[in-house]
Amino acid sequence: MPRSSEADGARDGQAPGRVERHEGIITVRGGGRHRAWNGIEYKTGMWAENVGSGALSMNVAMIPPGGVAKAHIHVDFEVMLYILEGRVRHEFGPRLEKTLDNEAGDFIFIEPGVPHEVFNLSDTEPVVAVVARSDAQEWENIVDFERPERP
Repeated sequence: MPRSSEADGARDGQAPGRVERHEGIITVRGGGRHRAWNGIEYKTGMWAENVGSGALSMNVAMIPPGGVAKAHIHVDFEVMLYILEGRVRHEFGPRLEKTLDNEAGDFIFIEPGVPHEVFNLSDTEPVVAVVARSDAQEWENIVDFERPERP
């Protein structure tokens, strides 16, 4: 019989998906709204707190229409994304001087330490992406990055 918990990883007053433990395989059922951070909404995923992972986390992120994930840096961990819906623009680099547009179907890899800011290019449709990190803590090792003034 699986052991499950509705409260594993609860934050912001929202009940996360039910966690089921089966002798070496753990399932998160449902995955309702878990947390909003930095202009991004996340569905409950998997991370150290709810499944006991030691090195990975994964969830589904949504940037609302016209939304921005403000400039930040991933400290000492890698991020891979797969865009399910929408189009984004990454402004990145030491002065956020470079740009790259991505859309549904694109895979994205972000190296540790790269300052970046992410913009939803649509005013009517959300961006939805699967996000995988080489950090089981998810958000503890993300730091804000102050956008430098343009010359």
